[in-house]
Amino acid sequence: MPTSTPEFTITRTLNAGRELVWRAWTEAKELAAWLPSTPLESISFDVREGGRYRYTMVNSETSEEFHTGGVFLDVVPFERLIFTWGYPDAPIEDSPVVTLTLTANGDNTEMTFHLRGFAGHPGDQYVYDGWSDTLDDLEKHLSDQRQ
Repeated sequence: MPTSTPEFTITRTLNAGRELVWRAWTEAKELAAWLPSTPLESISFDVREGGRYRYTMVNSETSEEFHTGGVFLDVVPFERLIFTWGYPDAPIEDSPVVTLTLTANGDNTEMTFHLRGFAGHPGDQYVYDGWSDTLDDLEKHLSDQRQ
């Protein structure tokens, strides 16, 4: 009996153009402004197909570090970004995959965040809720950028 791959999707309409949203996801200075507890000096991004990225989130209460990273699998500027997500040096075939799709909607951007390889649902207080909260931070950052 085949088993399905766990996955979930979060869709947001952002009050920003695709170029601004793209920069928020692909430039270290922008990422540091909205990724939770992620110092700029811990971010390394090589945004190209086959390029690697890594960043470190730091728990503000315990100073515990959480290293995250992966490989960019597909890069279509302002439209789509596909990357593995998890431990920085994990094999590609064993890593969850994020597909980020940006669609223009007037002056706004519809952003679809799809994570394949990890289960999640609203209220799980884990991966889904963590990403949802992080995307809230992205929305706030983009709103601040437009002011």
